[in-house]
Amino acid sequence: MTSKLEQKETPQANGAVLPIVPGDCLASPERGQRAEPSDFLGPDGTGVEAVLLESRANAKGVREEDALLENGSQSNESDDTSTDRGPEPASPLKETSFSIGLQVLFPFLLAGFGTVAAGMVLDIVQHWDVFKYVTEVFILVPALLGLKGNLEMTLASRLSTAANIGQMDTPKELWKMITGNMALIQVQATVVGFLASIAAVVFGWIPDGHFSMDHAVLLCASSVATAFIASLVLGMIMIGVIIGSRKMGINPDNVATPIAASLGDLITLALLSGISWGLYKELESKAYVNPLVCAFFISLLPIWIVIAKRNSATREVLYSGWEPVIIAMAISSVGGLILDRTVSDPNFAGMAVFTPVINGVGGNLVAVQASRISTYLHMSGVPGDSPETAPRKCPSPCSTFFSSDVNSRSARVLFLLVVPGHLVFLYTISSMQGGHTTLTLIFIVFYMTAALLQVLILLYIADWMVHWMWGRDLDPDNFSIPYLTALGDLIGTGLLALSFHVLWLIGDRDSDVGD
Repeated sequence: MTSKLEQKETPQANGAVLPIVPGDCLASPERGQRAEPSDFLGPDGTGVEAVLLESRANAKGVREEDALLENGSQSNESDDTSTDRGPEPASPLKETSFSIGLQVLFPFLLAGFGTVAAGMVLDIVQHWDVFKYVTEVFILVPALLGLKGNLEMTLASRLSTAANIGQMDTPKELWKMITGNMALIQVQATVVGFLASIAAVVFGWIPDGHFSMDHAVLLCASSVATAFIASLVLGMIMIGVIIGSRKMGINPDNVATPIAASLGDLITLALLSGISWGLYKELESKAYVNPLVCAFFISLLPIWIVIAKRNSATREVLYSGWEPVIIAMAISSVGGLILDRTVSDPNFAGMAVFTPVINGVGGNLVAVQASRISTYLHMSGVPGDSPETAPRKCPSPCSTFFSSDVNSRSARVLFLLVVPGHLVFLYTISSMQGGHTTLTLIFIVFYMTAALLQVLILLYIADWMVHWMWGRDLDPDNFSIPYLTALGDLIGTGLLALSFHVLWLIGDRDSDVGD
């Protein structure tokens, strides 16, 4: 009579009963020893049936979760080597507040200095002829700077999740993810850049009732070229950062999105300024250059579409990922309209240098939080699963910021970085003599109030939005960050303009705004 080992049923494992004959030899993966045939013989000398359990996580998934999400501090080997159950899956995101803050701090400061540099560039180029005579370019600034949230941060979040769950382990998988995602963001960048130029033309035409075809073509060419080149450069940088973080045992969710933002603002604004200035100079003598540039980048669209469609990892996003990036572009364009209406007003002098900083910092922090929550949810299943992790009702502020779970802990850490981070950035701007504002106490109080309120609102919205999207079968990696960073641009620009307006109303007795 053949003896059998009992098969245990677990909710996350599938059992397979395989016969083992005396000639079979198995190696124990945890002890590194080869089992002898006699170990699998029954009392009567016949073979027994052993149960092989296939864990819900793939063979590499558990180890990747440990190495990347727990920074290598948690071991995935169990002391229990019994043959009737598979390895215990790692518990995701076992990070302390200190480890979260330590990993986020350097990329956060790097991103902040990137936004400071972008603010200094904007403070300089606002006096160029193209910005003076084609003021709609100001409307393009938040929309194109927001592409880092629409495309690069979304790419970083998507690839971070893929790396954490073991989908980029082999060269074949890695190359597949790279080619598909790079083609995808080129499609999105070209389309969003074109739509952003249309929004700039419309928003510029509505208040004044003035329309110029030459300026419209200039905006289109500048926007499409800037979006395409910036996304190409930043996408390649993002892939390198995520691969490097993974090899160093650092959670990519903590570093990828801030680094995307650190270079995103500066590169995009520098490209927009240089390209628009060059095309503006050619406007009179070589009018055909602008439509030719626009047509060239649009003609490349079919190539990128074909590449993205052939990749299963990006095919769905190519079809369904347009709503968030287009709506986010529209939201950011409203922030650009506010900037366009205020930057030329002497009462708001100095606002240009601070706008990229407050918008960039808020967007960076909320993107980190959204990416972390999304990865946490992916560890429990697929979008639409596990309804207990996706509440339908709005969370309370207490559960968002003061509960004991890891996402609340990271929200507290990110919020606490706002004041020291902005103090460093304000001091840097002041030491470089940027803007036209003296950093007096009342100005710092108003500025910090706006920055804290912006991040507080964004972190709360992120907690609700990511879980809400997850419960409705939407992948937050593809949908949440564009909305959140666009809201960051709108809220940051609005609160900053309000602060400057209040300083002007009180007579500017304690600040030199407008001098």
